[in-house]
Amino acid sequence: MADNDSVLAAARAWKGEPLALATVVSTWGSAPRPRGSHMLVHADGRFEGSVSGGCVETDILATAAEVIAGAPAVVKRYGVADAAAWEVGLPCGGEIAVLVQPVSAEGFDPELFDRIAAARDAGKALVVTTDLATGHSDLRPQTTGEAFLNRYDPPRMLLIVGAVQIAQSLSALAATLGIRTVVIDPRARFLTEERFPGVTLDDRWPDEAVAAYAPGPSTAVVTLSHDTKIDDPALIAALATDAAYVGALGSRRSHAARRERLAEAGLSSEQIDRIDGPVGLDIGAVGPAEIALSITAAMIGAFNDPR
Repeated sequence: MADNDSVLAAARAWKGEPLALATVVSTWGSAPRPRGSHMLVHADGRFEGSVSGGCVETDILATAAEVIAGAPAVVKRYGVADAAAWEVGLPCGGEIAVLVQPVSAEGFDPELFDRIAAARDAGKALVVTTDLATGHSDLRPQTTGEAFLNRYDPPRMLLIVGAVQIAQSLSALAATLGIRTVVIDPRARFLTEERFPGVTLDDRWPDEAVAAYAPGPSTAVVTLSHDTKIDDPALIAALATDAAYVGALGSRRSHAARRERLAEAGLSSEQIDRIDGPVGLDIGAVGPAEIALSITAAMIGAFNDPR
């Protein structure tokens, strides 16, 4: 749901008006958009979101207009073997199936958008079940027929420990990806709004701050301070959670020393092995911006890992 935020915002703004919701319910091969991707269509032709990155949107808009006018929910299938697929521009070699349903009590109840938003605000996941035969969506499990389950995870969050120069580039990159970012550092001279505009700043001691944000599968924690008194407590707190990604800046030699310190602090080898250290993908990064890019790539990889 990370890239469906605009759909949630539009659903709130357009609540009570005639709408249809298109959802990618199946993908095969090199599909342009993942399962669960949404496109919300207004009766006047406005829309938010995407189900194919532009390939089949024109056809979906036409189908959505029919559904808004009273036609039943329908599953549309597009693939390279289909002449129609080429007409609507799906040349990527994959196939997709898209459900188009009314936003109504009989289809996707408008109240479900509120329930999804409330769960995300509370840091919880929510699963919506849709009967593909009827196009009806509900929070209750379906026991008969073919169902599509869409899991809406909490918004992605990045906790950066250490308000250093790399953190400035990293927080900016995260913002472009819609990831909520918090920079944690008890050193007031480092942690200023001037250095981190538009970013949440937290001056608590790192272990306290990390624990307070309750990292989960939608959270990454990265330590950058180079100060063991700041980084180590943050890592210990992060490894006590099921955070999706835990990374620590430093050379291989410093990471080996870090492993010894954390083991002496009582962490198991399995816990310590979760740390990506040295942090980030090995792209030969030079300078703060490139290091931030390598960290961002590793973090996104962890977020998208199906495990």
